[in-house]
Amino acid sequence: MHYCSSCGSSVEFRIPEGDDRQRHICSSCGTIHYSNPRIVAGTIPVREDRVLLCRRAIEPRYGFWTLPAGFMENTETTTEAALRETLEEACVHVELEGLYTVLNVPHIDQVHMYFRARMINEEFGAGEESLETALFRESEIPWKELAFPTVSETLTRYFQDRANNQRFEVTVDDIRQPLKPGANR
Repeated sequence: MHYCSSCGSSVEFRIPEGDDRQRHICSSCGTIHYSNPRIVAGTIPVREDRVLLCRRAIEPRYGFWTLPAGFMENTETTTEAALRETLEEACVHVELEGLYTVLNVPHIDQVHMYFRARMINEEFGAGEESLETALFRESEIPWKELAFPTVSETLTRYFQDRANNQRFEVTVDDIRQPLKPGANR
């Protein structure tokens, strides 16, 4: 950031009084410009024993598989964002069954939230940001072709919980450094 969005003057990057982090501060009007993590909301769409994945048609990670998810918009709730992103990317209507993972990704200033979801019907397809969509059993998941560590982590936990106890408790965890997708498999 070089200029203040309030008055157009130049900004400085320093720690404001009473704070403990560097912020962009307007040298003219004194406005402090906070930069906060972005929330990614999505779902684990399930039909019987299969999970719906999307092959990305956009960067980053073009051509890799992911769960339907994307950035939350202003005025949306996390559940609204997850439902919207699922419909946009996989052309599928789902019923949310509860929050499943909250994964903090501090090195890219993001928080990823995935909800367990039941596909309402069998109709799905590729939205504008997807090359294709497909249903996968656990043994068919393209683990080495998953787009992001948060997707690998969420799917790994999901299949473990499904096999072990089906309690699907909410997990909050951190992904501190970039991992190679599929590295945990």
